[in-house]
Amino acid sequence: MPPRKPMTTPDTPRPTTAEAAPADESALKFDDVISGAFDAEQEAEPAAPTKRVLAPQAESPKLHKVLAQAGMGSRLEMEQLILEGRISVNGEPAHVGQRIQWGDVIKVNGKPVRVRMTPPPPRVLAYHKPAGEVVSHDDPQNRPTVFRRLPRLQTGKWQSVGRLDLNTEGLLLLTSSGELANRLMHPRFGLQREYAVRVLGALSNEEKQRLLDGVNLDDGPAQFASIEDGGGEGANCWYRVTIAEGRNREVRRMFEAVGHAVSRLIRIRYGAMMLPRGLKRGAWIELDERDIARLTAAAGMVPAAEPARGPRPGASRGSPSRGGQRTGRGPSRPTLASPEPAPAGRKPRGSAPGAGRQGAAQPDPMKTSLGYIGHDAVARKRQQDAGRGKGAQPGRGGQGGGKRRGPGR
Repeated sequence: MPPRKPMTTPDTPRPTTAEAAPADESALKFDDVISGAFDAEQEAEPAAPTKRVLAPQAESPKLHKVLAQAGMGSRLEMEQLILEGRISVNGEPAHVGQRIQWGDVIKVNGKPVRVRMTPPPPRVLAYHKPAGEVVSHDDPQNRPTVFRRLPRLQTGKWQSVGRLDLNTEGLLLLTSSGELANRLMHPRFGLQREYAVRVLGALSNEEKQRLLDGVNLDDGPAQFASIEDGGGEGANCWYRVTIAEGRNREVRRMFEAVGHAVSRLIRIRYGAMMLPRGLKRGAWIELDERDIARLTAAAGMVPAAEPARGPRPGASRGSPSRGGQRTGRGPSRPTLASPEPAPAGRKPRGSAPGAGRQGAAQPDPMKTSLGYIGHDAVARKRQQDAGRGKGAQPGRGGQGGGKRRGPGR
């Protein structure tokens, strides 16, 4: 029989991987959700849209140039081979001036050749999903999907990091990199999802312990890593829960298993990525280079490396200032909140659940040494835009002034 997990209450420390958000006023706080400040902020009058300024896409190299750099011959010789029909791309005859991209299959005289091309850097969006949208590219019932609001990708498609059901709102990560998405969802990382849950009726101590120990669902046992009381009025009670899985409607089904119906469910954290404070429902913001570097490093893809210059302003394609636009150094970027030293008798922040039982504190694989990722993304973007005299807003699926660059998917 597995050891019983200690029940967390407002008077006891929470598990270290579910530590409170950084001590930064720009970070979304759980108390804001249950006090009504979260909803009041969402219903505030949005700022008037301003003209969009889109940065150019990274240019795909020309075929004859790539072949020449691979040592196949001069550029003129490669152009001649193309004219003679001796070069194909993805099974189709090539043409002079053709541009190629990473992943294309190139053959010369019917034999595949290997060329060195760098895959495009991953792009990551933080989307505030409202209730009533599905996380699907193709819905048979033609319900509104989250992908219809997103900017168009030159190649490939946006991939969601996990899913949220129709009636669940909150943080949804989307990326252009399939490898990054798979790593963030892989069970071996055990990334915790944190939710604010409103249920009908208060949980008894026995029901809390059942949820911590595990309840049997149709697709197997499930358990919360922590449960905290969040207060509430009348029959509605708020709870703050963390879970390391992402099965379909898992949080709702767990509460139903102990006899309580969930009336509202908001995801406020995925791993170390926080729902950015100030991000409206139905809006998205693109993470800047520094936050993406920390996210990919935490997923084990590349070593963490801070850019030598100021970070690329993290803006969305639906905003006047896109994340890739180069406008100089700009204002300095606020540093993510540093973890506070752990008081005596407590494990340091960033240790995984059960680290004390294993004898050595293990870092949370999604908790960076500088705190949570992206919690101040909107505030940073506004500060950077204010320094350039632009009142940019997070993207809202192409809404706003100026011309659109194709419909959002």
